[in-house]
Parts: sequence; structure tokens; C-alpha cells
Amino acid sequence: MQLAAILVSLVLAVVGAALFGRAIAQIYHFVKLGQDVPAGTRTDEPVQRTVTVAKEFLGHTRMNRWGIVGVAHWFVAVGFFSLVATLVNAFGQLFQADWVLPVIGHWLPYEVFVEFIGLMTTLGILTLIVIRQLSLPSRAGRKSRFTGSNFGQAYFVEAVILIIGLAIMALRGLEGALAGVHGYEAAYFASYPLVAAFEGTDVSTLQNLIYLTAMIKIGTSFIWMITVALKTDMGVAWHRFLAFPNIWFKREADGNVALGALQPMASGGVPIDFEDPGEDDQFGVSQIEHFSWKGLLDFSTCTECGRCQSQCPAWNTGKPLSPKLLIMSLRDHAHAKAPYLLAGGGKDAEGNEKATPEQLANVPAAALAEAERPLIGTAEENGVIDPDVLWSCTTCGACVEQCPVDIEHIDHIVDMRRYQVMIESAFPSEAGTMLKNLEKKGNPWGLAKKQRLAWVKEVDFEVPVVGQDIEDLSETEYLYWVGCAGSLEDRAKKTTKAFAELLHIAGVSFAIMGGEENCTGDSARRLGNEFLFQQLGQQNVEMLNMAFGEDAEEGIVVEKAKKKIVATCPHCFNTIANEYPQLGGEYEVIHHTQLLQHLVDEGKLVPVTPVEGLITYHDPCYLGRHNKVYTPPRDIIKAVPGLRNEEMHRHKERGFCCGAGGARMWMEERIGKRINNERVDEALSLNPDIVSTACPFCLVMLSDSVNGKKNDGKAKENLQVVDVSQLLLQSVKVPVGPDGAEGPEDSAEEPAEATSTS
Repeated sequence: MQLAAILVSLVLAVVGAALFGRAIAQIYHFVKLGQDVPAGTRTDEPVQRTVTVAKEFLGHTRMNRWGIVGVAHWFVAVGFFSLVATLVNAFGQLFQADWVLPVIGHWLPYEVFVEFIGLMTTLGILTLIVIRQLSLPSRAGRKSRFTGSNFGQAYFVEAVILIIGLAIMALRGLEGALAGVHGYEAAYFASYPLVAAFEGTDVSTLQNLIYLTAMIKIGTSFIWMITVALKTDMGVAWHRFLAFPNIWFKREADGNVALGALQPMASGGVPIDFEDPGEDDQFGVSQIEHFSWKGLLDFSTCTECGRCQSQCPAWNTGKPLSPKLLIMSLRDHAHAKAPYLLAGGGKDAEGNEKATPEQLANVPAAALAEAERPLIGTAEENGVIDPDVLWSCTTCGACVEQCPVDIEHIDHIVDMRRYQVMIESAFPSEAGTMLKNLEKKGNPWGLAKKQRLAWVKEVDFEVPVVGQDIEDLSETEYLYWVGCAGSLEDRAKKTTKAFAELLHIAGVSFAIMGGEENCTGDSARRLGNEFLFQQLGQQNVEMLNMAFGEDAEEGIVVEKAKKKIVATCPHCFNTIANEYPQLGGEYEVIHHTQLLQHLVDEGKLVPVTPVEGLITYHDPCYLGRHNKVYTPPRDIIKAVPGLRNEEMHRHKERGFCCGAGGARMWMEERIGKRINNERVDEALSLNPDIVSTACPFCLVMLSDSVNGKKNDGKAKENLQVVDVSQLLLQSVKVPVGPDGAEGPEDSAEEPAEATSTS
């Protein structure tokens, strides 16, 4: 028995270690196939990055949001690394059944640790196995986060962990029996039932059982190693190694996820200069090797857990996009094409092969065939990613927020869109109208710029306009960036007027731009038209800097702290705050709910008039997930007397998109259920009197759905969809009746139809 155990274990160990070393080299060379990233963007603040990795691993920061799943996975992950010493111990036991680790020996704290972690790892993997079985796609369909995952690979990994966990506990029991333990001891607190079960067994039998169990533990470990070494695209196994570098190289060193700003378009690791682009600059991604090396690392790290899929609004409404399946498709394609690329293969912009026939002579036929597949294409075209998948994304950020290994889904999707829009001119036709309007009129509706100031005539107080009423903003506390929707869309204009009136009541000095400003470019950028975004953004930054009194030619520079901007649109807020610094525009930007909350806290706005009813608040994605602003809107609602707030099932970090982000505001939904209808159905399940939000896009999408449901008799007629600022104004103002006395007034009336929506 001992001889067989030694031979089997050593052969498997040698083969496994050799293959595993080769696999690591293969993955390294594979990842290096990707483009460089801009210098310093992934390696800055190394100490902070290391702290982030430790915090995310030891704290399981994303996993622990999932309750028992996070706890169970924590023990499995920690057990995998911390119980390596038991593998060393098992090798020693092949040669001497009662062998123990040098120095550590029978040190009680170590033995208690092994007992506890070994037991919890075993219970943890059993828990995860049960959860997987309860969530099988055959039972839950698309609602299962495991739909599309590789079940065979997952079962293999789970079986390996379970066998090793049981082997550790069995070895502990056999060790105790061989040591002659005759009563309960702390060192065997978990395995003591096994110690007692083996009590009285002769020494020879115990030794043979130890040899056998040690061989099972070692053999299982190295069979796993051999298997994953031969299959480097096995994300469910490799993530336990690749997650560490993937998290270390994440976009934000401080641990924040890759949300908020999109990254500038780069080629070969250098941001593209759109005023003078290079002849060889690669616009977006049209081949797998055009992704950065971080992108290829992302694809290989995916563990197929499906947390992104379970939160995706597109997937939840019957559309073909699953962030998980997207990443898996890119991973499988990348690994299948790798032999061709590693041999020097590749095509130039005209589609000519770069490699010589001699270089490709030994490339497998399967890799050559994979190289011919278009990255974006329909099933008939044998495309890797279907166009409907690409254009279903709302860039809401739910996938990025939930991913436990920090995959940057949105960046990869937008990179593919960039090539489709800027090179292929292939995108949904409705979006073309929006782009033309932005190019010609500076707003997505294509309305005359002078209409941006029309709402000012509809209020009974003065609204200073830069360039007309005031020269610049030097004597003004805030620039109110009204935005396209806030100045041109009928429903959003109600928010604009309400917020402006609240600032007037609170005595806050503010001004607005003169109407010559452009759209911030949010929709253009997320659609993929980076050039148009750069054009619109540069013009806006120049106008803003002039408005704040900054003049490059005169050498006048205004501190960021003195350039205060407040915006009612989260998309404008996100773009100006997070993306305009890429264009040289450094401003202090806040959302209107943040300023209103501050004014309420200071007592400059005092809600006194009750607004009766049950309210539920919808988190705008670009205010919540992208910028972590969750509390101010809720505090405003809490401050309004009479309102009873009840949260929808999906809120805050797990909030559900309205369907307008990622330029989807301008594209029709033709597949599955409309996302805004899904969100409104969730709101209606609470039977609210008011649905509130803090974004003009959300306001349009939600009110469109509510009005449709009213027409169908599925929503009560008095249901309102309003911005939180409208509710606050209704409560701050003392109602005045027709006779001049105090009385009821409905200032949060039913939203009117939009000027123009998709």
C-alpha cells in the first residue's frame, strides 16, 4: 500500500507541477498579446494596490454582499491557500505515517486552525454545491445566474475541493487514533468522532489507511492541477490565481470599481490625439488582440459565477446580452485564436495577413479557423459577439459593481462599439439621428440653441445668464448646468424650474450658461463616437473656463474649488465631474440632490407643507452606482412631512436601470420586455402614490411606462412620477388658494408628454 501510494503520488506531482508551470507561461504569453495600456494607469500606487488586493480577498468585499454564499466561499478560498501545509504533511505521511511538519509539529494553535478551516472548507463547498443545485437553469431558466456556465467544469472543481476537505478531516482522525488519543482533546475538536471511530484499530491498518488517504488527497490535488494546466481557459479554476493580479491591476488603485468615467480611446498604449491621429492608430476593437492585456486578463479571470448576469437589466428583460456570456465568449475566442497570434499571425487594416506561410505552418487548423471569425457578427456570419448583444447594454454598471474579480465589462463593450461606430458606421439607425442632431445643433433633439433659455421666461424670479446678465461667474456661488433634457424636454423642465426656484428661495446665488453650450457628449461617448464626444467636450470646457474667468492667453487660472457646478442630470454630472478632467476641465461638481440636502440641513430650505402618500425612489444608475450618491435623495424624501417611503426590492447598489443609459434613450427596444416597464412593474407592486427619481432620463422612461399603464388600466390615475426637487418645492412653499388664503396646491402635477423621446 505504501509503495503504491508513493509511486502514484510522486508521478502525479511531477507531471502536475511540470504542466502547471508550462500553463503559467502560456497564460503570461497569451495575456501579453493584448495592447499596452497608457503608462502608469495600472501600476501607480503599488502599496495601495496591494492593500486593495488584501482587503478584497480577506474581506471578500463583493462576495459577502450575497450572504451565506459569501461566507461559504470565504472559507473555501482561505482554505485553498492556508491548508497547503496539509499537502506537505501528506507527502511526509507517505513515508512515515506519523510524520509531522518540522518546528510546527503538534503545536496546538496550528492543529486547532487546521481542524477549524478544514471543517469549514468542507462545509463551505457543500453549501455552494447545494446552492448551485437549487439554482439550476432547468429550474430557474434565465433567472438562474448559472445559465450558460460550464457545469461540468464547476462540478469537477467542487468535487475536488470536497474530496480534499474530507481527506484532510479523515487524516486528522487517523492521526489522532495512531497517536493513541483516548479522550476529547482540543487539537481534534472537529475530527474527534473519527478518532473515536478508529480507536482500537491495529497500528498496521491505521498506517495503511493513512497511506491511502494521503494518496487520495495528493492524487486529487495534482489531477486537478493537470486538468487545469491542460485547459487554461477554465475560468472556474484559474480565477483563484488570476483574480489576484486582475484586482491588483484594476483601474482604480484605491479599490473603486471601473465605473464613472470611461477611459480615453488609446492605441498601442497611447491615448489617441483626435486633432492629429496617427496613420496606424487603432480606433476601438475589431479583433481580440486589439483589447489591452488587462482585457485579456479580465476574460481569463471570469469565474462564471453569474452575479453580473443576475443583475443585468438587458438579460432580465429577455435580451441576448449577458455580461457573463459576453466575457466567456471573448475568453473562449481569445484562447482558441492564441496559437495563431503567438505564431505571428494577424491582419492589418486592409485585411492582409502579416505572418508568412512558414510561420503559420504549424498552427492548428482550429486556430486558423478561429482567426477568420469576425469579432462582431451575426450567427450567419459566425461572429463571436452578435450585434444585438453589443447594443443591448445600458452601461448601467450593475455587472461591474457585482463582479467579485473586478472585470471591467463596460470598458470592453464601449471599445467594441467604438470600432463599429467610428470605422464601420454600423449601429442602430435611430442612434444616427441623435448623432446628427449633436453634430448640427449640439443637442440630441436637434432643437435650436435659443430654446435652451426658454424656460427662464416661465419663472417669476431672475435667473442670471452668463454673457448676458453677468460677465462671468466670479461673483456667483454656483453655475447651474441645466443640460439638454433640463432645458428642452417638457417633463425635465419641471425639475429645472423647481430646482431653480429652490435655489432662489434659499438665497443661493447661481447663474446658467447663455445657451451656446453643447450637450456634454455622454450619449455620443457611450454609443462609441469618441470623436464627437471629444469635439463637444472640448468646446464646453473652453466655454466653462471662460465663464469662470479663466483665460489661458492671459495666464489667468482659477482654482478648482472656485469652479462650482451643480447639475440636475446625473449623466451631465458624471461627464463634467469625471470625464472633462481628461479634456483639461477641472471643476467641483455636485448633483442637485446633494446641494438640496445641504440646504435642508442648514435650515435654508424648510419643508413644512405635508405631501401625503406612499413614495418609492428609483436610483438613477449614473448617480448611484457610477457615483455612489444614494443618501441625499432619500434624506430629502425623509425631510418632507407626510411622505412614507418604501424601497423597491432592487435599490441602491442593486438598483435596476430605467433603460435609458448607454445611449439607449435614443434606440428603440425591439427584443424582450421594455426595461422601463420592468422597473415600473416593480414599483407598482408596492402600490405607491408617487414614484420619484433624480434624473431627467429616468423621469422620461418611468413616466412613459406609467402613462402607458394608466391607459391600459394597470396603474392608478393619480400616480405621479416626479423628481425629488419637485416634492421638496411642494413642501417648502406655503400653498396659496384661489382667494389668496393658504390652501392646497398641486405643484407635483402629472408629467406632460415629452417633446421628443425614442
